[in-house]
Amino acid sequence: MGATDKYRHLSDQELLAKFNQDHDNEWLGILLQRYTLLLLGVCMKYLQEEDEAKDAVQQVFLKVIQELHKYKVDYFKSWLYMVAKNHCLMKLREKNGKAPVSLTEKAELLQDTGTDTQELLQNDLTLNLMEESLQELNAEQKQCVTLFYLEKKSYQDVAEITGYNLLQVKSYIQNGKRNLKILIEKKLKEQTHKP
Repeated sequence: MGATDKYRHLSDQELLAKFNQDHDNEWLGILLQRYTLLLLGVCMKYLQEEDEAKDAVQQVFLKVIQELHKYKVDYFKSWLYMVAKNHCLMKLREKNGKAPVSLTEKAELLQDTGTDTQELLQNDLTLNLMEESLQELNAEQKQCVTLFYLEKKSYQDVAEITGYNLLQVKSYIQNGKRNLKILIEKKLKEQTHKP
């Protein structure tokens, strides 16, 4: 365990860079350990059963270990959050036939990518493209969309954090979401038309 302790001080970006360099799962292990509580929190919030949430955390760990090398992830924490959230929403959908309304509303950002391309065969791909597309929004939209959807802040919270008024916040979120959808669809098309 000594080696792992030695690298604890590294930032997410540094650990990701090391993982991308040599694909050694030890780097991933450190990253995942760092966010175990965050993951458990996300899974508890959606699944509301401790055992189910713990199972989901394990499944998300496995998914990340299997999938991460396929993507260029810049912000591990928000990517991990989206993977966990998506996993929980899929679980709830399987259980209930469809997600409860409040979850459906919360998941609007993902659902509104509006792409049924093979039942979002590319759920992971879409998440990754969303991460990329988010970086392409203008600063105001990116900030408001991130706070509202990824950090679950209310319109009021976003207004207080950013200093924009409520009308501006709603406008940035709406336009940001629309632009995100356009960017993701464009990227999906480019992906599917690659030779």
